[in-house]
Amino acid sequence: MKLFYVQIYVGLLSLFFSSSFMSCINKSSGLVSGTEIPALLDRNEKLRNGKEWDDVMNAYQTLKLAIQKKSDDQESKIRLAQLFIREARVTGEHGHYYNAALTMTDRILQSKKLSKDMQFLAMVTKAGVQLSHHDFQGALLTGQKAVVINPNNPQIYGVLVDANVELGNYAEAVKLADIMIAMKPDLRSYARISYIREIHGEVDEAFEAMKMAVEAGIPGYEDTSWAMLTLADMYKLYGRYDEAVSLYKEILAQRPDYPFAVAALGSVYMEKNVLNTAESMTKDAISTIPEVGFYTQLAEIYKKQGKTEEASSLIKEIFTMLADDEKTGHNMNLEYANVYLDLLNDTDKALEYAQKEYQKRPNNIDVNRMIARIYTSAKNKEMAEKYMIAAASTHSKHPELKALSI
Repeated sequence: MKLFYVQIYVGLLSLFFSSSFMSCINKSSGLVSGTEIPALLDRNEKLRNGKEWDDVMNAYQTLKLAIQKKSDDQESKIRLAQLFIREARVTGEHGHYYNAALTMTDRILQSKKLSKDMQFLAMVTKAGVQLSHHDFQGALLTGQKAVVINPNNPQIYGVLVDANVELGNYAEAVKLADIMIAMKPDLRSYARISYIREIHGEVDEAFEAMKMAVEAGIPGYEDTSWAMLTLADMYKLYGRYDEAVSLYKEILAQRPDYPFAVAALGSVYMEKNVLNTAESMTKDAISTIPEVGFYTQLAEIYKKQGKTEEASSLIKEIFTMLADDEKTGHNMNLEYANVYLDLLNDTDKALEYAQKEYQKRPNNIDVNRMIARIYTSAKNKEMAEKYMIAAASTHSKHPELKALSI
């Protein structure tokens, strides 16, 4: 689910195992021989966030040791999978960490002796990774199996809301979101209510729900910064720039160097045509994590600056990053479509990738709006209108719809 959040798409490193973990452990140490644990990658210094990184490293070592001593320690495996997912969000190394999380959940699900509770937790965690890989149908199927095991856990309804939203099953998403927030009104449920309201054109109500999500979080925590960023991005999308900038700066006061807030401020400067500042801030974000969205933003800035060679070189790098993401199981159809349309003005290739995504989820309003934008750029008004009608089917007030109708 997008929630206007700057998506973390890129993981440049393939899944690998630390050689020290892969080697056979000396039996006299009490460890299980041949136990393999995906590596914990070192964080960029800007992302260590005080004691947080020490806590992560200590937790990783504790869980790794527990699994190596007892190969059927399923609780440690699920906690390690969840640690990997958090690191993916913080560091942007999705190619490594999401597959590392899948390694742990698959090991759990392959166990012959598995409690219903652990089966449920493993399936919910796996579905979350499938969502991050943009395998929305797979996430829905996994989530539907999990909810049969435990229909009383709000986390599974979050997975089902997200999957149904991305597949364009909006009426079902509304029902599931209502169940989730009734069970546990917290940051995650308020955020989903916000996005569903925005989808249905209830923009003011969406702002209120996202404010409640922020208020439900703990200042300085990554998930709170995420909620604040989402709210700020909503402000920017709907033209409330002063409120957006103020909130981006507040995020950085609580969590210095948070790269998504840095890049978002850069995007504001880009839109205001203060290009040198936009370039500097975007490069600062890139130096922190390998987020492909930051690279595409920098390429746009280069184009505005007339730096043709720099833009061309960066676009080649972006395609390499997208290909690397595909190799690690991430569906990148819309990312390719955006690059071809916005950076290369190639409407034919943009449409090719957008149509691939349309085949997977024809009812999703974002996909339909993307295709409408491509046809508008290609000056095919009749086809653009067809997809604009679908994109507006939920009464969305997305500013891009208004711009396309002009």
